[in-house]
Amino acid sequence: MKAVFNGCVLAESDDIVYMDGNPYFPREAMNSEYFRDSRHTTVCGWKGKARYWDLIVGDHVMTNVAWSYETPKPDAESIRYRFAFYSGKDIIVS
Repeated sequence: MKAVFNGCVLAESDDIVYMDGNPYFPREAMNSEYFRDSRHTTVCGWKGKARYWDLIVGDHVMTNVAWSYETPKPDAESIRYRFAFYSGKDIIVS
């Protein structure tokens, strides 16, 4: 599976875990040159606290496009150290 924005490969891996309909990439698949940490966090009642990244590709900056659960609750352990992308942010995941 690959995540692409404006021709730039943001992530690529055959090791994908699906949760809530979202494909989660392993952290090592992230092309870190296109991301910066975001201060944004959210909390899911059954997955735990999520952290986010902003995307920077050339002059394009999009906030909070990817998220991860660093210390998930037990039912979400399979996505620990994995990340996913929001749909509708012009990132093509296929």
